[in-house]
Amino acid sequence: MAGQAPARQAALKAGLEISTPCTTVNKVCASGMKSIMLAASSIALGHQDVICAGGMESMSNVPFYLPRKEPSYGGVKLVDAIVHDGLWDVYNQFHMGNCGENTAKVQQITREQQDEYAAMSYERSQNAAKKGIFDKEIVPVVIESKKSNTTVDKDEEYARVDLSKFPKLKPAFVKESGTITAANASTLNDGAAAAILSSADFAHKHSLKPLAKIIAYADGACKPIDFPIAPVLAINKLLKMTGVKTSEVDIWEINEAFSVVALANIKLLNLDKEKHVRSSNNKHVGAASGEGTKGSGGNLQWRRRSLGHNGRGSLI
Repeated sequence: MAGQAPARQAALKAGLEISTPCTTVNKVCASGMKSIMLAASSIALGHQDVICAGGMESMSNVPFYLPRKEPSYGGVKLVDAIVHDGLWDVYNQFHMGNCGENTAKVQQITREQQDEYAAMSYERSQNAAKKGIFDKEIVPVVIESKKSNTTVDKDEEYARVDLSKFPKLKPAFVKESGTITAANASTLNDGAAAAILSSADFAHKHSLKPLAKIIAYADGACKPIDFPIAPVLAINKLLKMTGVKTSEVDIWEINEAFSVVALANIKLLNLDKEKHVRSSNNKHVGAASGEGTKGSGGNLQWRRRSLGHNGRGSLI
């Protein structure tokens, strides 16, 4: 329940000038990435010299809806806004998880493969956290209360997972033969990420050393039920646009509301799973955003951890 114009609220509460223009983007999962793309376009056109862009979501604060009309006898049904506005395929009238199940069936991706990928993702996060890889990119958040204040300076999810429970969990969307569970799907989270973009002239003038250069970006769209493979369309468009081959990209980061999303894209693009979010040594950088009717409330964010590697090439 952020209220009106959340991007404007974030800018002013961060101490930016009152004259700072702000724009809120809603492209559900891809909102944060789209804000990066729009910022890059604005800078390329010479409209701005420097822009802060990113994404934010607080799913713990998403409200329940009540009908505006006079309630009927027998009570009123509450509507969960997380599902209604973020996780519901309005074209097929079922949960986005059912779209993921369809992709798993079409691409022949098993429950075991999804659990294995999810466990690997958790283990990578745990190992990276132990090595302090995330320390420089996390801004501590102080949660105030009447009794005491709590400082959150680490991601919470990877620390509380029990990998031994993965095989025991029941399917979340298709009872009998389902492959997607609470373990191999993303959890409900609060979080935010942002990056500063500038023109080369601005960076040079202010003696700033860029983390990366955005060469190109692309969108892709497909049937709503096929949203898990939409990144393939955007990525292929981007590679064609730049003349870059998949073998020349060392870091791949694909938004994964469900493990099946990453696995399907890895399969269709014939990628090396070990290179999916790893350090790199090549020269190509791009940003791709795929869109079917994706929904997790606008929380695909610019992933600075990919740019923070020692290498020089990534596709996000």
